Amino acid sequence: MLRHVVMMQLTSEATDEDAAAIVAGLETLPGLIPEIRSYSVGRDAGLSEGNFDIVLVGDFDDEAGFRTYSENADHLAVITERIRPVMASRTAVQYFID
Repeated sequence: MLRHVVMMQLTSEATDEDAAAIVAGLETLPGLIPEIRSYSVGRDAGLSEGNFDIVLVGDFDDEAGFRTYSENADHLAVITERIRPVMASRTAVQYFID
């Protein structure tokens, strides 16, 4: 299984509505992309200063499933329409799990 973890820092101009729209958009993807095995999206709880604003953790059977997800039109639309306009930075990692 392949795990995909992304953390996003939003711009200082991003609103709570922008963050909620990102989370809502990402949460639609498991119903649209059958290669997603597990998917969790959330906003930072605000317990420590300097944290990223949004995180997602997705699991896929293999690299092919992840690539299908990453190239999916619905996924790309969320990135283009909701994330990129308010994203200051992003970091990600993919790793294999048992």
